[in-house]
Amino acid sequence: MVEVRNSGADLHRMRLRLGFALVFVLVLFGLLVVRFLYLQVWRYADYHAQAEDNRISLVPETPGRGLIHDRNGVLLAENVSAFTLELTPARIADLEVTIDAIAGVIEIDPRDRRRFQRLLEDTRSIETIPLKVRLSDEEVARIAVERYRLPGVEIKARQFRNYPLGESASHVLGYIGRISLEDKRRIEEGDDASDYAGATHIGKTGVELSYQQQLHGRAGAARVEVSAGGRVMRTLSRMPPTAGANIVLSIDIQLQKLVEELFGERKGALVAIQPETGEVLAFVSKPTYDPNAFVDGIDHASWQALNDDPAKPLVNRPLRGTYPPGSTYKPFMALAALETGARTPEMTIQDPGYFQLGNRRFRDSKPAGHGTVNLHKSIVVSSDTYYYKLAYDMGVDAIHDFMKPWGFGQLTGIDLDNETTGLLPSRAWKMRRYKQKWYPGESPSIGIGQGYNAFTMLQMAHATATLANGGVAMRPRVVRAIVDPATGKESATSATETNRIALKPGHLELVRAAMVDVSRFGTSRIAFAGAEYTVAGKTGTAQVIGIKQGEKYDARRIAERFRDHSLFMAFAPADKPRLALAVIVENGGFGAQAAAPIARAVFDFHLLGKLPRDFPTTGLPGVSDDAQLRDIPEDLDPQDVDPVIPRERR
Repeated sequence: MVEVRNSGADLHRMRLRLGFALVFVLVLFGLLVVRFLYLQVWRYADYHAQAEDNRISLVPETPGRGLIHDRNGVLLAENVSAFTLELTPARIADLEVTIDAIAGVIEIDPRDRRRFQRLLEDTRSIETIPLKVRLSDEEVARIAVERYRLPGVEIKARQFRNYPLGESASHVLGYIGRISLEDKRRIEEGDDASDYAGATHIGKTGVELSYQQQLHGRAGAARVEVSAGGRVMRTLSRMPPTAGANIVLSIDIQLQKLVEELFGERKGALVAIQPETGEVLAFVSKPTYDPNAFVDGIDHASWQALNDDPAKPLVNRPLRGTYPPGSTYKPFMALAALETGARTPEMTIQDPGYFQLGNRRFRDSKPAGHGTVNLHKSIVVSSDTYYYKLAYDMGVDAIHDFMKPWGFGQLTGIDLDNETTGLLPSRAWKMRRYKQKWYPGESPSIGIGQGYNAFTMLQMAHATATLANGGVAMRPRVVRAIVDPATGKESATSATETNRIALKPGHLELVRAAMVDVSRFGTSRIAFAGAEYTVAGKTGTAQVIGIKQGEKYDARRIAERFRDHSLFMAFAPADKPRLALAVIVENGGFGAQAAAPIARAVFDFHLLGKLPRDFPTTGLPGVSDDAQLRDIPEDLDPQDVDPVIPRERR
């Protein structure tokens, strides 16, 4: 039997289905239209802004860091351009696998890996971290070819700080390093955080730190169009960065290098200052280090080696190393005696070779003593006994009050960060520090620059410059001028008087005359024999370890690190001082033996332009100690100097 279809019903159902489909399509199109209107009309402004943000990016442009020159225009710190290979940890699943893959393309040595690991620990993962710096052209080409399979790996062109003279003047210049998390927090809390957009390095020590704001400059920015993949298509606009200012130091790098070479392998410090201006011409700390090692991030092994070095090359000795001044303190003690009325020029003592206080005997370096000693002679022959008794009579507080305005135990205000104060003792200080009263037996050692006294060579040089300047103290500074790199306009730093010490001219001349005789007839006369200028100076020897009563000091029988320090302070020419200095050679022995010859070379170079011919590195070869200190001129008053000047132990 054949089934007969109802064509009318089929047609109705078909029309019904088409109707539903049409309605569905219309609804869909309606929704699309509504969505279109929502996106293109009602939310147009919002989404247009977002699209622009996705299409356009602001790329920070770091400014060029300012250059550093010495006073004569010698370049001490510069910028060099190079490529660096950087990794973004947040975009890399396995850092070790990626680094191993890179090592298959270019050489990655263990030092690179150690440095990367240290920087990774100190840096947020969203930032790029250098794996290898200063890539060669061949290395750049190899990485570029393989970059498609190395996500999170970039090659960037950067400027690197370079110190062309290496270790020379490194403690003055300091160094820059990568911005740490602590640096970031400090920058974000400051008013110039926007200037550090895109910056990776910052000054860490020295001038690089103290003048960071001037050297850094101001960041710029470029508006660039980028593709969906983040690739830069074109630059739309640009606000160029402002380069950092250039710095001109007061340092004479030739003089600086001369002193560094004269020290050789010995440890110590020297600071040379122009008395009238406070400009520092030499700021030497030995041993030194190469600041270039810190620019790219020093690896742990190298850092550990520097820190564990017993010579402490990272310590800025002029700024932070404190030492007892030894007999270089005596000219200031003599001034204190005259100004306070504790002594007059004519007053004399009998020096038997010791000062007796109760059961304790304070020994002089000359066991037989210096006989009759007045103030002038006490400086020339460096009589310990004279100053033992003077300090006992004055008392520690009177000494403290006189010495404080000279800058002993105080910050000098030099334009370098992290200066230490040193220690100028007083009764109040001891009570605060040790909860003990001051005992009279502690005062005599203060008079010869021992005991609790501990000053920096910067403080010693500053005080010597103040003495040379007639009691007018000028703030020391190592920066002479700041130069605008765009205009070349030079803004000189100003000479600043910090205080004026009231001194009677007659007293000042008395002490100066005695210091001149130190170099003419006294303990430093061999070092300054034949000098074409007159120098006022004082040798000193500071004990590193104490010697028991009754024992005799013998440098040959003790380890070098326990031997006495050699010191010298001076200014020249004595009548119109142009340079004042203080120098210490650690464990160098007598002041006349190690420190004074270095000072002679400094004065010869600065005043006469002469270089030393055969400078002895230890002592004065070929000349016995007695020969160095004999042959007193016949016209010298025997009341002023003994027939034989003893070998100094101060």
